[in-house]
Amino acid sequence: MKNYDIKFEYKQYSEKAILIQTYAKVDENLLNLLIFYKKSIEEFYGKVIIEVILTYNSLLILYVSTIENIYDRFFELKSLYSDDFLKESQKKRLWTIPVCYDKNVCPEIISFADRKSMSVDEIISLHTTPLYTIHFIGFLPGFLYLSGLDEKLITPRKSNPSRLVQQGSVAIGGNQTGIYPSDSPGGWHVIGSTPVSFFDVNSDPCCFAKPGDQLKFISINEKVYVDISLNISKDNFQLIPEYL
Repeated sequence: MKNYDIKFEYKQYSEKAILIQTYAKVDENLLNLLIFYKKSIEEFYGKVIIEVILTYNSLLILYVSTIENIYDRFFELKSLYSDDFLKESQKKRLWTIPVCYDKNVCPEIISFADRKSMSVDEIISLHTTPLYTIHFIGFLPGFLYLSGLDEKLITPRKSNPSRLVQQGSVAIGGNQTGIYPSDSPGGWHVIGSTPVSFFDVNSDPCCFAKPGDQLKFISINEKVYVDISLNISKDNFQLIPEYL
């Protein structure tokens, strides 16, 4: 990749944490850089760190012990970065997620369509067409931050958040779409529901998807939604990714 100029800032975040941040444009090149930078840090430090948290444009390194010499750590972290990360590639996985947009399952889609001056079918078509990229996981365990939402669906968050958004709700907030992995308050507009669980504390890993993976929504009717939900409750349903 040529002429991809990026600069990182290194800051002490707490007595046991360092923040590495950039203000470069959020895109898949930056995501690829951060994924491999994160991997390089984890391999170098091993059990010296608790975890490295990835976001759109930063890495937060949490150390086990108090950082004694911050400048030594900065030097180490800078030495672990390489522009060659852009030449690295990871095998991408595509997860196809079934979503029911039926008004009986998600009545809010009607008001959302009215707000956008579109038909429900137009909303569904625009939402299921893109391939979304997972940039990081946060807010709630298993909550995927996705890029790729069609500009026509961009909608400001609710001025009055809902006290309860049910697990599996597929929603839009600002320029993002996402899936609530558990019951939670939320200010996004719910347009559908998936029976798929995105976080299971008894699984390894707890969330089957990871940053760099891609995701596609497919529309299912209410009957299929109920059937998949039943199969999941009987542990008789498994998502199998495509490898790109």
